[in-house]
Parts: sequence; structure tokens; C-alpha cells
Amino acid sequence: MKKTLTLSLLMFQMAVSGQFMEDSIQFSKISTEILNNGKGYSDLKDLTQNIGNRLSGTESYEKSVKWAEQKLREAGADKVWLQEVMIPVWVRGKESLQIKTANGAWKKLKMLSLGNSEGTGGKDVSSEIIMVKSLEEYDKLTTDQVKDKIVFFNYPFNQSHVQTFIAYREAGAYRRSAANLTAQKGGKFAIIRSLSSAFDDVPHTGNMRYDDNVPKVPAVTIGNTTADELEALLKTQKVTAKLNSNCGMKGEKRSHSVIGEITGKKDQSVIVVGGHLDSWDVGEGAHDDGAGIVQSIEVLRTFKKLGIKNNHTIRAVCFANEENGTKGGKQYGKTAKDSHEKHLFAIESDAGGFSPRGISLEMDDQNRKQIQSWVNLFLPYGVYNFEGKYSGSDIAPLHEMGVPTAELVPDPQRYFDIHHTEEDTFEKVNRRELLLGAAVMTQLIYMIDKNW
Repeated sequence: MKKTLTLSLLMFQMAVSGQFMEDSIQFSKISTEILNNGKGYSDLKDLTQNIGNRLSGTESYEKSVKWAEQKLREAGADKVWLQEVMIPVWVRGKESLQIKTANGAWKKLKMLSLGNSEGTGGKDVSSEIIMVKSLEEYDKLTTDQVKDKIVFFNYPFNQSHVQTFIAYREAGAYRRSAANLTAQKGGKFAIIRSLSSAFDDVPHTGNMRYDDNVPKVPAVTIGNTTADELEALLKTQKVTAKLNSNCGMKGEKRSHSVIGEITGKKDQSVIVVGGHLDSWDVGEGAHDDGAGIVQSIEVLRTFKKLGIKNNHTIRAVCFANEENGTKGGKQYGKTAKDSHEKHLFAIESDAGGFSPRGISLEMDDQNRKQIQSWVNLFLPYGVYNFEGKYSGSDIAPLHEMGVPTAELVPDPQRYFDIHHTEEDTFEKVNRRELLLGAAVMTQLIYMIDKNW
């Protein structure tokens, strides 16, 4: 009996070892193909430099829809289609922010309105600035102290966090709430310190939303250097600011997400890989999220090029309107639910095109442990962190339906230097880092398709 158990254990170990070798060889083939022949870097150059930034509702976004449709066909997708979605249209227009001290002249500051903010209607709005360093400090101010003032929310990005996304989430509370808090106490408009890890003067835009039954006062952002200078001034004297901006919402527009897939050989259950096609209206939208788009397309191209016979349908989704509405992700989820289409898994790449370091898993413990058991396959590619429990906003509707979801985790140290800024350009993306991220996503999809 003991010999039988020993033999059975040995055979099991040999089978496991053989399976590991088979998967390891396939991982190497995927990586070799993408690092040598991958189209993602050249595709990203085409998207960012020939089309540029792609705010929802703009002509450039519509050009990117046609671009993505073409690239998915070139990648070898069996089927490519456009998914209709109604998206909000926000226009920035001309804008300026100036400050002056009691005896000084007006000085123009580098600034950006926050996305979805209303402006001043092209009129000058000016008043004294008051500064707070935290939400708790603001809560202590009375309505009389805030009324008819400009509130400067001067909360710095917490450099102590090694994981920069933690600092971003903390600082994000100010971007989301500054306008509403200011309006609730009668302030004229809000200024926030950018959600930036960099020590420079580049303002970072980003989305904000108005609460119901609150006046829609403007909200603008300034870079770290300007924020430091303004803080120093306010510690010694009265400072007046003047804003003139033409931004605002312009209703809705019919647009599209772009979808391509390789049909499953065993069944039509869907595995999704995606990113968002839109970007903010500054920079080129290279890391956010051109990188995720070209990586997702690269997954399909590699499966086709290597002749991998996928069991399930592998679908690349280029989501519309992630930045200022997430309408593309919501529409995709609604369509999947209404059509009773079975989804096995979804992963999004929306954290930049830097070197991959991990995969965050938002799913039950059984699925999580299975994916974590593959860690030794990923270690040669620098991927070791499978501890995260979050995934992207575009696939959140799928997660709410019970679909296991995940997100590629690139090295985070440089992302918030350039996130939502004019600095997010093609030149900031490294070819090998970008393509290695595409390789890791393809490897993961290969394992999901084979084992689920």
C-alpha cells in the first residue's frame, strides 16, 4: 500500500512538473514573439502622434474609433464591431488664473480646469483666497469664513507611500469634493494642489462631479511648485485670485467603444482584455491609456500569430469615455447582462505602460489561489505581486455581475508624475516595458483560457 501511494505521488509530481514545463515553454514563446515582433509600440506612436489626445466627444476621439477598428482587424480578430454608447461632452475652452497681493500686479499661473467643471462663462470672477491643508481643517471653517471667498485645498501627495496609488486615492478626495464643499459654504470657486508625485509645476487635470442641489462653482488645479509659492504668500499676506474660464458640459453625443474577438474553439464564453480609448485633452494619452489599448490588441495578435487555439472567446475591448463618465464600461456591462452572455474573466490595463510587476485580483478565494499558484511561471518576467484586490473601473460592471476581474500592475513610481498632464506623451513610454506588459497579459489570458 505504501509503495502504491509513493508511486502515485511520484506520478502526480511528474505530471505537475511536466505541465509547468509545457506552460513555461509557451510563456517563453509568447514573450519572444512580442518582444521581437510586437506591434504595440509602433501602434502607440501612430495613435498618440497622428491622432493625439482623445477626449470623449471630440473629433480626435472619433478618429481613434476608426483607428482601433482598423488595428483590431490587422491583429487578426475574427470579428470587429462598434458598440454604441451615449457619452457626455465637456469642453475646456480658454481659461486663465491670476493672483496678486495687495500692492502687486496680476501674475498669471499655470493651471487647468478639472474635467466636467463648469467655468465662469467667460467672465472674470475674483476674490480673496483662503487656504486649508485638509478636509478636517475645512470642516472647521464657518460659512461666514468661506462665503464669497476662493478656497485653496493644499493637500500634498503623500510621498511616504511606496505604493503611489494609495497616495493618489487619498489625494483624490480633494479633486472629487473641492467644488461641492466650496459651494456648500458659499465660496466662489476652488483651487486644488494637483494629484502629483512630481516636484514640478505641471498641473494635473482629472474628473470631478457635482452633487445634486449644490451650485456648480468652478474647480481648477495648479502644479506643486505654484502651490508651494502660493502657500508661502498666504502665510504672510492677503492674496486675491481671478479666474476666467469657458469650460462646461455640452450635453451628450452618440459615440462608440470598439470591440474585436477571436472566437472560442470549445465554447463562446468570453474572456475580456481591455483598456480605455479616450484620454484627457492635454498631452497625448500615451500611458493613460494608449498603453492599455495597444497591449490589449497585442494579445489578440499574438494568439493569432502563434496559432494558439483558444478554447473560449478572447475579446479585446477599447472602452469609450472612461475619463469623464465611464459610460463605455457601463454600456458594455449592460449589454452583456441583457444578452445573458457568459463572461469567465476580465482584465484591464489602465495604470501605464511601465514594467509589469504584478496582477491585482478582484475575485473569490478559489480563483485567486489558482492564479497565485502560477506565480513561478511569471517570476522570470519580473511579475511577483498578486496580492492586490482591485480592478479597473471599465470592468467594474462585470465584477458586479460576479465575473472575476483583474488589473495589470505596472511599476507605479513614475505614473503620477505625468498622469492627466501635458507630459503624458509617447516619448515617456519605453518599448520593452510596454511590450513586456502585453506579454504578461497574453500569458495570463493563455492560462485562464486553458484552465477555466
